[in-house]
Amino acid sequence: MRHRKKGRKFHRKRDQRKALMRNLAESLILHEKIETTLERAKELRSFVEKKITKAKRGGLSAMRYLRRFFSKEIARKLIKEVAPRFKGKPGGYTKIIKLGKRKDGAEMAKIKLCQ
Repeated sequence: MRHRKKGRKFHRKRDQRKALMRNLAESLILHEKIETTLERAKELRSFVEKKITKAKRGGLSAMRYLRRFFSKEIARKLIKEVAPRFKGKPGGYTKIIKLGKRKDGAEMAKIKLCQ
């Protein structure tokens, strides 16, 4: 039974899942919108929103925390540009828009940062 088990595995090992989330999150922060499968978008939403919440606090500890996951340029953009847009917002920083099915049947979605 899967009771109380959170997250998706995507048929990957732990390190591959971490790398997938980091790469998707970096692309989302850099380009502010990406197209991916619906399942990945749903998983990415929680990953990115936690990082944005941490970036909203700012400071050295937030920068060091974000540098564990992202490159220096992405962490800096997250703290300097993205987080200030959401200062008064308690959550819900991303929006998922369903796009339909791919040829192989996978449900596609666009995930973007709200303004």
